[in-house]
Amino acid sequence: MHRLFHHPNILHLVAYCLRERGTKHEAWLLLPFFKRGTLWNEIERLKDKGNFLTEEQILQLLLGICRGLEAIHAQGYAHRSVGGPCVLLGAERKSPTKRNERSLLSSQGDLKPTNILLGDGGQPVLMDLGSMNQACIHVENSRQALALQDWAAQRCTISYRAPELFSVQSHCVIDERTDVWSLGCVLYAMMFGEGPYDMVFQKGDSVALAVQNQLSIPQSPRHSSAMRQLLASMMTVDPQQRPHIPLILSQLEALQPPAPGQHTTQI
Repeated sequence: MHRLFHHPNILHLVAYCLRERGTKHEAWLLLPFFKRGTLWNEIERLKDKGNFLTEEQILQLLLGICRGLEAIHAQGYAHRSVGGPCVLLGAERKSPTKRNERSLLSSQGDLKPTNILLGDGGQPVLMDLGSMNQACIHVENSRQALALQDWAAQRCTISYRAPELFSVQSHCVIDERTDVWSLGCVLYAMMFGEGPYDMVFQKGDSVALAVQNQLSIPQSPRHSSAMRQLLASMMTVDPQQRPHIPLILSQLEALQPPAPGQHTTQI
């Protein structure tokens, strides 16, 4: 999967080799080192000091993550588990990508803060592409529905998994907006220092039930109403009412503060 992408917000594969050991096949991958660790590491470091990411920092990070997802979706895949540790932050490069038509879609698979690394330049980079799957999946019977549900249970982190993946219907279409839900969970973690369903899982309560209700977003003077509205749109339970990544990108670009000299905010 790494070889499909040449994008500043997706982890670059430096080199690889394949080895055979008897009946087993091994793939050795050489990937860049990001000494700052993951987005989740940054969130926890700030929490330990009683601090949070500023809204300006959040918007800049979210913009980079969305651009990476846009590139993945344009190749016909979905990450399907976007979380903190799957995003790396690196030096900023200008490499815009064009989104293909919806005939090619993709899903990231496991998007969460631990899948986002932080580079020296403050740019988010998506990693852990092993859970990527076809973005637009047409489910035509109960057997296919159960197979997709089982795949999601094994490959997608439960507290960042979209509601439609907990109980897949026999006749439905699952598209890349599963990533938008996971992205909303990442945004929530950047805003409040933990994912919206982390405590539900830690208490042993049912995440599958919790995600069926519209998320209650805590009030905080740190966040503008525009950011809260953006989060609420991503966390819409009905996937057909959730925005696609291009719309989110346009909203994020409109929210970016004017920066003299084209400088970007780093964290």
